[in-house]
Amino acid sequence: MKKVLITGATGLIGSEIVAELRSQDIEVHYLSTSRDKIKATAGYTGFYWNPAKGEIDDACFNGVTHIINLAGATIAKRWTEAYKKEVLNSRVDSLRTLHTAIKALKGHTIKSFVAASAIGLYPNSLSTLYTENYSGEADDSFLGDVVAAWEREIDSFKQFSFSVARIRIGLVLSTNGGALPEMAKPMKLYAGAAFGSGEQWQSWIHIKDLARMFIYVADKALEGIYNGVGPNPVTNTKLTTELAKVLDKPLLLPNVPEFAMKMVLGEMAYLLFTSQRVSSRKIEKMGFHFTYINICKALEALYAKETVKNTSAAAKKEYA
Repeated sequence: MKKVLITGATGLIGSEIVAELRSQDIEVHYLSTSRDKIKATAGYTGFYWNPAKGEIDDACFNGVTHIINLAGATIAKRWTEAYKKEVLNSRVDSLRTLHTAIKALKGHTIKSFVAASAIGLYPNSLSTLYTENYSGEADDSFLGDVVAAWEREIDSFKQFSFSVARIRIGLVLSTNGGALPEMAKPMKLYAGAAFGSGEQWQSWIHIKDLARMFIYVADKALEGIYNGVGPNPVTNTKLTTELAKVLDKPLLLPNVPEFAMKMVLGEMAYLLFTSQRVSSRKIEKMGFHFTYINICKALEALYAKETVKNTSAAAKKEYA
């Protein structure tokens, strides 16, 4: 890889991808909606854009060989009608702005385009194992509608000469953000519990494996759809149990009913109870190897680092 342009570079996944690229001494261009946050350091250069207005600094494409698109407002926020529009528009506008800008270029060096998507496209099911060959209707939910619209925009990039791929992301495991820290909070207060029946499938992936997957797909100029999940999905009960073991906390409470979470989170509570058992076989057949295959090892690795960090911080405070 020569030079990568990333949207959403400062987000949970984007920051991990940037760290991995820079560790390989690969130059990164990134786009920001805040002019004040744009900086240029060795190998890491920012450029301004405003997808809502279709504005972008075309200089961001100079010398770029690979594009990774992660732009989009987080879904981990209460789904008011206004915020639903923001979630959808942030994804569609970002892709349309990139598409229009690339189409207007007189020449470019782009070899591959990899865009984020989500497994939320797959319908809620306790029994189906979903592969990338799924061709049915999108899940009958807000998230299903968003992903369907998101992927229609990604398809528009197929008119260009470079490879186009999308990665349908599952539950991303990281202690720096996303769902995992929120699941861990009540457990640390002895209030952890599984949700609903606990039988719903959770197709998870360690943040480092996901970052490596994006880079792998871009570098190999792979095309088509790939599921951004690990090889071994688990039920919500299994995930909750393993997290409690790693945190060394007991599970004392009964499972949390759906109506209770709806009172707290509103429609967004759907994320906690929907079930998608998703396969990673396709990307594995393309030669990608996962570092974290089992949920217990993934959680142990994540919280081992957090323990070291907390111990170090405590030591510094004690001897300060």
